[in-house]
Amino acid sequence: MTPRTVALDGARLHVEVDGRSDAPGLLLFSGARCTTGMWESVLPGLVERFLVIRHDVRGTGKSWTAADAEFGLDRYADDAAAILDDLGVTRVVVWGMAFGARVALAFAARHRARVLALALFDASLEAPDTDAQRRGAQAAAQRRAELGLPEPERRPSWFEHEDEGTLRKSLAAAYRDPDHRHYAQGVNVAVLIATGDHDPNLPASRRLQELIPGAELQVLEAVGHGSVLARPDLCLEVFLGFVGQRGTPGVPGGGAK
Repeated sequence: MTPRTVALDGARLHVEVDGRSDAPGLLLFSGARCTTGMWESVLPGLVERFLVIRHDVRGTGKSWTAADAEFGLDRYADDAAAILDDLGVTRVVVWGMAFGARVALAFAARHRARVLALALFDASLEAPDTDAQRRGAQAAAQRRAELGLPEPERRPSWFEHEDEGTLRKSLAAAYRDPDHRHYAQGVNVAVLIATGDHDPNLPASRRLQELIPGAELQVLEAVGHGSVLARPDLCLEVFLGFVGQRGTPGVPGGGAK
């Protein structure tokens, strides 16, 4: 891992880069209250194929920002574009989970020319129902136990933030306007929507699929909200199958779109 700091517009963004410099870029957006560490379980399967770029959005994790700084999905999308500029990366595959799927969709809407393909896991278009998410996660864990599936490790460091005050502002800003359908308009790359069968976001994921022509929806078995944390091996398999089979340009196994 190569950590770095990108300074812009009243923020210092914590960035981590892994993989080969000559590989296609992969931009990851983490879930709410998660840091870049949430991707550690799938990282070994990604670094052989991609230059993997992770960061904590402003106000979360190790990314510092002033308390009166600008927050919101547009700001986070533009921050990510600035990170790519700093790294000299032109185009990327984008993968976001839950809160990160919202940011990923905003990035795809605002920086369309930079997106090779878009993967939205646990996607929703409305404000979250955290109680329903909690119940779904518990039911999914019970189902995994019935199937004999082991529970993956979750390290405390994946959820540690240097400033709880800016963390709350950072997350809340994404839901000031809870209707995010406008970001789906005009998305014209290959899109994967993957959501757990126990995730209350599944109906919204189905509606999002209807808004994006050609979008693929995969329902993940025995998965609640927080899919990459719950079944990282399955999520990695689904993601790699998507970028390989859909012919994503510049990605190993892909072709011209």
